Amino acid sequence: MGLSNILVLTLFVASVAFFAVSARRLLSYLTIGKATDRSDRVGDRIRKLMIVGFGQSKLLREPLAGVMHFVIFWGFVIVSIGTLEMILSGTIPGASLAFLGPLYGPLLFLEDLFAVLVIVAVALALWRRLVTKPKRLMSVETHPRHGKIDALFILALILVLMVTLLFMYAPAGVPGDHGHSAHSWMIFASMLGGALSGAGMSASAIGTLADVSWWVHYIVVLFFLNYLPFSKHLHVITSLPNVYLSNVGAKSVVGKMDFEDEEAETFGALDVEHLTWKQLFDSYTCTECGRCTDACPANITGKKLSPRKIITDTRMRLMEKAPVALLEKSGAEVDEAGQAILEKNLVRDYISEEELFACTSCRACEQECPVEIEHLSSIIELRRGLVLTEGSLPEEAQLALRNLETQGSPWGFGPDDRKDWAEGLDNVRFLDGDTKPEWLLWVGCAGSFDDRAKKITRSLAGILDKAGLDWGTLGPSEGCTGDPARRMGNEYLAQELIQQNVETLREHAVKKICTACPHCFNTLKNEYSQFGGEYEVVHHTELIDQLITDGKIAPKKKDGIKRAAFHDSCYLGRYNEVYEAPRNALRATGLELEEMDRNRSRGLCCGAGGGRMWMEETEGKRINIERTEEALAKNPQVIATACPFCMTMLSDGVKSKDAVDRVEVKDVAEVVYESLD
Repeated sequence: MGLSNILVLTLFVASVAFFAVSARRLLSYLTIGKATDRSDRVGDRIRKLMIVGFGQSKLLREPLAGVMHFVIFWGFVIVSIGTLEMILSGTIPGASLAFLGPLYGPLLFLEDLFAVLVIVAVALALWRRLVTKPKRLMSVETHPRHGKIDALFILALILVLMVTLLFMYAPAGVPGDHGHSAHSWMIFASMLGGALSGAGMSASAIGTLADVSWWVHYIVVLFFLNYLPFSKHLHVITSLPNVYLSNVGAKSVVGKMDFEDEEAETFGALDVEHLTWKQLFDSYTCTECGRCTDACPANITGKKLSPRKIITDTRMRLMEKAPVALLEKSGAEVDEAGQAILEKNLVRDYISEEELFACTSCRACEQECPVEIEHLSSIIELRRGLVLTEGSLPEEAQLALRNLETQGSPWGFGPDDRKDWAEGLDNVRFLDGDTKPEWLLWVGCAGSFDDRAKKITRSLAGILDKAGLDWGTLGPSEGCTGDPARRMGNEYLAQELIQQNVETLREHAVKKICTACPHCFNTLKNEYSQFGGEYEVVHHTELIDQLITDGKIAPKKKDGIKRAAFHDSCYLGRYNEVYEAPRNALRATGLELEEMDRNRSRGLCCGAGGGRMWMEETEGKRINIERTEEALAKNPQVIATACPFCMTMLSDGVKSKDAVDRVEVKDVAEVVYESLD
């Protein structure tokens, strides 16, 4: 082993050792978080890793930037394999990956090809950041060290790696045998060598240039490895593990809180140690790309909420507090500066109440995140901390929660009023001990009490009758599903409501539930199982679509086809991926659908979710106005919805835009029911 081999090995060992120290430090910080189990459903996790992680499916939703990142990602993966060969050959003279046999040549070709593709991709990335400057990449919300300069520095390092890779193999293109015949697969590197030779550079000079490039490449690789733990590009290491560890069940299910935990110092979260280690790991993984904030309806309309800031603030607070907290935990004395750090909190010192309660829980941030960060779970946990530990939340939300506590509905109507929607209908069966129909119609608070939503309930009841289904409803014994209380942060009240409903449903032996409210639908379907409630739950648009398909109802297409814009409810679409059923049902009535610019998984929230239905928007533009304007831009005669909350918000939007005379806002059930004989 020569001197150069010893130097290569020494640098490698020292670099790996330094990286191990950094990795251990970062992993130790996660230990201050709460436990959570992410070891289940291994097959689903691997599948998600393949699609989202290696397949880059989230990034490819934005074609130009997605393809650019896809090339850089895979170029990095393939070149990293070549780096292993560098370390091997640099340590053991003559060693290579040639033992791969027939795979070796194609591997070299891919290294060569992706080196060129990555150079092009990096050039485009630099052009975007320095010339076109997309808003989401330019906004300053993060720590200066994690800002724009860091991104440019990383791109520069990647560029150096790819350029030096090509120069390393340039001798393959020099006439004659210069020890690089095995690299005849390196087409672009050979072209570079040929060009240098044609320009008059001698073979020995090209060989020297290749050797220098080898060392530059090697040193940059080792530097890159050890820079990442101190950079916002830590996601290069953590993104694939984070995708694997992300939620693979129903989307954004709110976790059940244990109120019998005697060791709990707080309920919910006020600081980083109250979050789970996975939520803290999310903060390591944030790429600061801004896709989440770009899609956030609150941010779009001028509110202070930025999902990206929530995550980066969590990381900044973790980096600040974890070293001191671990020092204190070890029994060592904490100085005055450390005590000052411990006295701060993530909430208020970093993230304001205003930011947290601006969230509509629409999941647009999580839908767009390319590394599967779960923003919403952190936001709701922080809301819980404010509500349950400090009793702090917006005044209007307090009124809604009091109404839920005393009357079982956020609007304050009593249980007896839950039958009013059926006034004048003779065919409605309210369940008693002896009545056990096949289907339970879950009306929900809006469908029971809101005058406009009552019309949706009556239309749905009419459809169920015309289809000949065996159905009934709970009436006064139905209570709020608990969704508003859960999303607003009052988990204690939510659990009381849920447990009461589960007991009622058990008494009536309910198996199949249909509801017109996506919020009720999502909670009953995905969260009641936490409390022993297992049911077959369908949204009314799914059932209507199936009834049409089965020929149990037959909508008639009326004369004069109307143009309709359909608004995707967040809790129906992004939460449960129900996109086609409402569209199928509307088309069956003869409506001509005109898609809004933001539709399906990219649909813009109406502004009512996350408890915002009962809170005023005091900052920026109203979200429902933004969405209504988008719908009206399509010049529809009908704006179709599939959610009573969306109905309210869009109806208010149409009124505010003085468009009532030319545009109707209707639920899918109303449109279908009106088309039946």
